[in-house]
Amino acid sequence: METGKRISKSNGFPLLPFFLSLRPRQWTKNVVVFAGAFGAGQLFHVVSFARASLGFLIFCGLAGVVYIINDLVDREHDRLHPRKRYRPIASGALPQLWAWCGAAVLLIACLLGSMALGLSFFGLSIAYVVLMLSYSYILKREIFLDVLTISAGFVIRAAAGAALVKATISPWLLVCAALLALFLGFSKRRHELLLLGDQAPIYRAVLQSYTPELLDELIAVVTSSTLVTYSLYTFFGENVPRNHTMMLTIPFVLYAVFRYMLLIHRPDGGGNPDELLLQDRPLLIAIILWAVTAISVLYFAPGA
Repeated sequence: METGKRISKSNGFPLLPFFLSLRPRQWTKNVVVFAGAFGAGQLFHVVSFARASLGFLIFCGLAGVVYIINDLVDREHDRLHPRKRYRPIASGALPQLWAWCGAAVLLIACLLGSMALGLSFFGLSIAYVVLMLSYSYILKREIFLDVLTISAGFVIRAAAGAALVKATISPWLLVCAALLALFLGFSKRRHELLLLGDQAPIYRAVLQSYTPELLDELIAVVTSSTLVTYSLYTFFGENVPRNHTMMLTIPFVLYAVFRYMLLIHRPDGGGNPDELLLQDRPLLIAIILWAVTAISVLYFAPGA
């Protein structure tokens, strides 16, 4: 409490706590904005890459605003959580007034930037913010809808990225993005149940409706669907080579999914996908190899 009082009396804006409240480690999720340029074969077009990069930054800002509002709404519960209590808002390092003001300024700046990039992108940015705020206030308490909402957020990111480069994104990629998000979301819920035990509903109300057995079944269904959908994309996607060389990326996807499933069954794994991506070397290597192989096939292979 003394730290919170000390910061509240400060005349300066608590820049570092505010930045940390934007959760920069989770910005990797916004890489899906590049899916449109990637799938349309425009990843190395200077203008398309620049627009996708700007879209990535804008969605990092929009996601950060949602994280701040979510932390403001959940601050009392977060103070009881073994890990979340160290977040800037829950700990008092970022006073609520500064958090609201900073979030408002950042939201306006991001929406103005999205408007400058086109009406379609602006509309999808608005839809993303509305959906995620609905999650923060209502949907995160509803079983299944909590994870489905997160999945829809990934689809909106991918569609927004396609709108930036004026490309029609493959429906296969959209479905893959949705299923992958479901896989990660259900995995995180499973980790939270095992980590928090009987006290799980205190920290996240929806956890009282989930059980480890149910989540294991959901993860199994979503995992199978993700792998099948991605495999079909490598054969039938609109912009993949007709010689089916994109199937060379399937082993890396299989390994990455299997590796993640291994991690979520460990007591110290599966909590945050972004942290696992940065910390688990085999998983990171598999993703890098997938990216190198996919780019080679789509852009540099004969007939690409």
